[in-house]
Amino acid sequence: MARMPAKERAAKQTLRQKAIRDSARDKRRPSRDDIARLLLWQMITGVNENRTDRRQVLDRLRDEIVDGLEQQGFDARESEDVFEELVAKYIRGQSPFRLKRHLQKDTGGSNTG
Repeated sequence: MARMPAKERAAKQTLRQKAIRDSARDKRRPSRDDIARLLLWQMITGVNENRTDRRQVLDRLRDEIVDGLEQQGFDARESEDVFEELVAKYIRGQSPFRLKRHLQKDTGGSNTG
């Protein structure tokens, strides 16, 4: 059996991915990134609110995250900057979450969009 042409494979993959995204939206299923974003926010705000040694704990968390990002090829200094910007934002009380309008229910009780 001959292999399918690349354009046809890509088109089929696009359709499969759209079906997966549509299904996840219909089920209101969070993505891995949604969970990771919430976890990081909870870790940072929890440490800030509940620990007297907050700076040491945040520094350790930063170092571990930056080490992992560096292993993936990201720049260590840039990674530290992004982490510290997130810490400052979250500690100021800014929510890192946008309203997921596609998950909101309309008056008829079904999902929109």
